[in-house]
Amino acid sequence: MKTHHLILLTTVLFITLFYGEDMGLNFGILGIAYALLTLFNTPEGNRTRTFLILFVTSILSSVAFAWYGDFVSFLAVFTSLFLLAFKSRNRELKSLFVIPVFAVSFITFIYRVFKFDEWLPKRNTSATLKKFIAVILIPALFIVAFFGIYSLGSEHFSNIFTGWEFDFHVWEFIVLGALGFFIAFNFWNFKIENFIFSWNHHLKNDFLNEDRIQKPTYSFLDLSSERKSGVISLLALNVLLLVFIITFNYEQFVEIPKTPNQLSAETHDRVNAVILSIIMAVLVIMFYFKGSFNFDDKAKPLKLLAKIWIFLNVVLVISAVAKNSEYIINFGLTYKRLGVYAFLILSLIGLALTFLKIKNRKTNAYLFNHICWYFYGTVLAASFINWGNLATSYNITNNKGSFEFLQSLNYNDELLKEHFPEKMKHGKDIYNEFIYRDSFLSKIIYYETLK
Repeated sequence: MKTHHLILLTTVLFITLFYGEDMGLNFGILGIAYALLTLFNTPEGNRTRTFLILFVTSILSSVAFAWYGDFVSFLAVFTSLFLLAFKSRNRELKSLFVIPVFAVSFITFIYRVFKFDEWLPKRNTSATLKKFIAVILIPALFIVAFFGIYSLGSEHFSNIFTGWEFDFHVWEFIVLGALGFFIAFNFWNFKIENFIFSWNHHLKNDFLNEDRIQKPTYSFLDLSSERKSGVISLLALNVLLLVFIITFNYEQFVEIPKTPNQLSAETHDRVNAVILSIIMAVLVIMFYFKGSFNFDDKAKPLKLLAKIWIFLNVVLVISAVAKNSEYIINFGLTYKRLGVYAFLILSLIGLALTFLKIKNRKTNAYLFNHICWYFYGTVLAASFINWGNLATSYNITNNKGSFEFLQSLNYNDELLKEHFPEKMKHGKDIYNEFIYRDSFLSKIIYYETLK
């Protein structure tokens, strides 16, 4: 199918699925349709293993949204589909460029949409299609637009059409058409600017031969001075981190317990400090191991200190995991505490990749290229698993949290009905919005499975 066919088809599909509907099953259907159309219109040469994996995750994340209809599954669908579209166009570009490519496309949409020669057929257009565009489509767009404007300005003009039997919401149709066209146009007709191709080599995972030549990073420091600077810096930072680990664990596990509110605030502050420490640690190592130091035989003390620092940061993360676990045992499981686990696990992955970067002499871009995929995997995992039900089950089993708190968690209705039948009768109206949606396309499958 041609680009303009895809844009028109998915715009019509968007309006059909969302006109007069809430967001629910319809968005999952839209995601699956986009994924299938992308697969069918991708050249065989671009159907790489990465592309096919993204196709599968696009389908699965769309199903996850149809089941739960929450923000995490929406983010998973959005990310999967745009990565899929990006890889369908070019198999060589690094996935990190998906962000600037679509950001530029969204910003330049108002300019690119009027460059008809780039997305409408230049020749072989049938006479019927030309007449349809000239005689029906363009006049209809003007009539609908000005009808809306005049309706706002004159009540009598608006009342001319209000007595009609059919119920047609003009503004909803216009807004859905515009939004559907915007999404479709940028999905099927995004442009990869030339500077993206010129920047792609900067995100290579391996050093080139010229990168291995020993040369100072800065003109005011020779190699020996820069090497000494790294050794002194990492030695001092190792000592500083060791002291911090001791005080960190003393405050967490030895000091007299405080009130739940104080403990909550201190736990989150300490976890934030740990995550910030990990980020800074990775950045410092990237600063010293960005070039020829990876191949410097005299930089062995620097590499050893860097690996020790990575190990100490791993100890710090494990301490934070232990404290978060203790906090959960004492006060129950929440979304925020699950999120802490996710960030700490990503921190461990980042440290492991940093170790591999030093050991295998990889570029700094190696870290970003891999971490972005692990972050994407985290979003996918979060969209597939019913975390609310998991937290509710744990809290009920361990007698943690009040009914009001448990009710604030999502997708745990059956557990609450089983353990709090009387209270759920009084709070049933909270779920009516989802359970009693009349339209099939607006339904969320999870609520349709409830007895």
